Amino acid sequence: MAEIRVKICGLRTPADIQAVADAGAAYAGFVFFERSPRHVTLQQARDMAFAAPVGLAKVALTVDADDAALDEIIEVVPLDMLQLHGHETPDRVAEVRSRYGLPVMKAVGVADEGDLAAIFDYSTVADQLLIDAKPPKTAVLPGGNGLSFDWRLVAQRRWLRPWMLAGGLTPENVAEAIRLTNARQVDVSSGVESAPGVKDPARIAAFTRAAFGATGFRMPG
Repeated sequence: MAEIRVKICGLRTPADIQAVADAGAAYAGFVFFERSPRHVTLQQARDMAFAAPVGLAKVALTVDADDAALDEIIEVVPLDMLQLHGHETPDRVAEVRSRYGLPVMKAVGVADEGDLAAIFDYSTVADQLLIDAKPPKTAVLPGGNGLSFDWRLVAQRRWLRPWMLAGGLTPENVAEAIRLTNARQVDVSSGVESAPGVKDPARIAAFTRAAFGATGFRMPG
């Protein structure tokens, strides 16, 4: 079976980067959303980006950011991908992709079968898709709420672009989620924390071990 690729989002320190790299994750996510406990400044993100080893993809998560905000992030932080986690339309996704020349991942919230059509719409313009639990209307954050959705809704499905499963994943349930959905990529934030915004290296390592173990893949060495 294919190797699983893991994204650890909401990193805040160079030590977080080290823990993610040591665990064998493929992506490191930096959150640029001030209401999130995982929000980082441009300088924090820049320090982490320069601390990242070659091969660890650096992803900026933004929420309905305008061009001025994206310009500033791109100018200061060396990145490999932009993650749009707000209400960006397909046209806006295409515009961002064209303007910055970076791969764009679009998050799509899912609560029921009616939400699946949007996944196809975004698959025509984004480079990757992040299929997440749709936040409740009262939620402050668009993601990172520790909520999951009925994974059977996306089980064994295929779209036009690579996709990543997110929402309520933990070291304890990620293997089951992978086996049920056949996801080849998974994303976690709150599920590997000891407190909101505080990453736990032991849980990061446990998460990647469980994800890799779901398909029999093992880290070399």
